Amino acid sequence: MKTLNLTAIAAAIVLAFSASAMASSMSKAEYKSAKKNIEADYKSAKAGCDPLAANAKDICMAEARGKESVALAELGATYKPSQKTRYDVRIAKADADYSVANEKCDDKAGNVKDVCVKEAQAAQTAAKADAKAQMKTADASQTANKQIAVARKDAAVDKRDAEYAVAKEKCDALAGNAKDLCVNDAKSRYGKS
Repeated sequence: MKTLNLTAIAAAIVLAFSASAMASSMSKAEYKSAKKNIEADYKSAKAGCDPLAANAKDICMAEARGKESVALAELGATYKPSQKTRYDVRIAKADADYSVANEKCDDKAGNVKDVCVKEAQAAQTAAKADAKAQMKTADASQTANKQIAVARKDAAVDKRDAEYAVAKEKCDALAGNAKDLCVNDAKSRYGKS
């Protein structure tokens, strides 16, 4: 496991330096070469997961897939920089974080697992809402400030709905009057009827 972590850290450092070096401009050949390096890093990380078993292997594989998808998205953003490719990077990061968090929830059981999954979903929803807000904000700054407010409001609503889902899920661990009070408190706190 230590060698896997060291390999992953080394790969991340190499990718960070190579991405900053490529930021100026990138030819198609450089893009293809960088893509092959990312694929090789993924195969190496995947091979590092082979000795693991059960959920530890699933977590390792989710981390490897997530790092690959983020690296590919970052490469795309470097090769063809735009609002869309930067948005794609944010979404790839949100999805990768969710996949790992969701796999880690498999180590839990019952309501604790349900809450863990809801929290992972809420974090993913919040990250995607932020990415969407950033993309809309960048587009809107060129046209009108009104769109910025709408994008932020939409993101706040998405976050609030995700937080409400987590609070409601936590209430499922309770029973009877305590559960009713918990649900009512969650509804009033998050403005639900």
